[in-house]
Amino acid sequence: MIEARGRLEAFLKPLLPLLGRAERRRWGAFYVQGLLLETGRKTAAGLAARLGGNVQAVQQFVNQSPWDWRAVRRALAQEMIRQSACRGAWILDDTGFPKKGVHSVGVARQYSGTMGKIGNCQVAVSLNFATADGCFPIDFQVYLPQSWAADQPRRQKAGVPADVTFQTKWQLGLGMLDLAQAWGLPQAVVVADAAYGVATEFRQGLRERSLHYVVSIPAEVTAWTEPVTAQTPTYRGRGRPPRRDRTLPKPLKVSEVARGLPDTAWQEISWREGTKGPLKGRFASLQVQPAHGYHQGKVTEPVGWLLIEWPPAADAPENFWFSNLPDNTDLQELVYWAKIRWYVEQNYQQLKDELGLDHFEGRSWNGWHRHVTLTMMAFAFLVLEGFRAKKNFWVDLAPGQTGITAYDFSPTWFLPELLASIHN
Repeated sequence: MIEARGRLEAFLKPLLPLLGRAERRRWGAFYVQGLLLETGRKTAAGLAARLGGNVQAVQQFVNQSPWDWRAVRRALAQEMIRQSACRGAWILDDTGFPKKGVHSVGVARQYSGTMGKIGNCQVAVSLNFATADGCFPIDFQVYLPQSWAADQPRRQKAGVPADVTFQTKWQLGLGMLDLAQAWGLPQAVVVADAAYGVATEFRQGLRERSLHYVVSIPAEVTAWTEPVTAQTPTYRGRGRPPRRDRTLPKPLKVSEVARGLPDTAWQEISWREGTKGPLKGRFASLQVQPAHGYHQGKVTEPVGWLLIEWPPAADAPENFWFSNLPDNTDLQELVYWAKIRWYVEQNYQQLKDELGLDHFEGRSWNGWHRHVTLTMMAFAFLVLEGFRAKKNFWVDLAPGQTGITAYDFSPTWFLPELLASIHN
């Protein structure tokens, strides 16, 4: 760990020139190091005061300075993908930032999964890349509720760009995937929770982009267990012509499908090693046809996979996923992608608790995205240190470590020693 400071400088070297002139590069390095080193709230003013920087200069660097945070994110994403395993997933998720007041960009009374309730907060959608070795964010976008999107004076005060309109979270997610493609990043399996997976338009958008997905769905979603095709209704020449096919068979809730499966359909699958041994579950998969459009006499989606998890001790199945992975995909593969989402919640906690992702106290659109970009840089460095530690654990163990493996990645285990080495 004694060379960590030099590795941090080397990591920042190709990124800092994207900030522009020398003064911005200086404050960029200052800010990232401050996020890594400091404890407590990591605001621009707080970092400057504790680390001997110019408070006004640091605040101006984050809030008003004209550097392009998109260009930094693109370069950071390309470098992180270059150093990652190629077998990865794109994970879409969102997280909340509790706030007081009404002036911070995007803040509103809205539901936050982080808070577990409706509260005054900002919500951000993130796109993350995950492999068996680790996971890191590629992009974050603040969600702009309709109340904000339609409020021109408040938009102008917060500096929201004129071309930013209201988009649902899943629409933001599709836009982030499009941006990743424009950056030249590889295609990967898209994974998302039920807030995204339940949206038929989201699944359709993924198929239109030729992207495979494994997305969670609620138990109430319906499907046909045999392929169906909507027929054009016969018009008998009397009254108004019928506009929908009333002969479609009634679909089943996916929870009902699960209960109807024979015992032989279920298998015990282990998807990764945990701290107390292999993580296992009881799963089944079958081909179904999502029944969105049934009540309108329509068939809108092709046949695909339904993956179900029903723990042996549970009275009812607990988790469900739709997937358009190829027909020859085995159960182990489906479970692997469905369960890879576990990384993201851990990352959110570390980004907030260790690096101050949710500590930004400014109110502007650009200021929020710049602070988040700098936090992503700090986190990316820790992820690369984790990759390095795995490759060299036999010669570079942290005190008390006996070795780590690809399944238990976490920057936190070596963070105290790493930060101490950077500080010194």
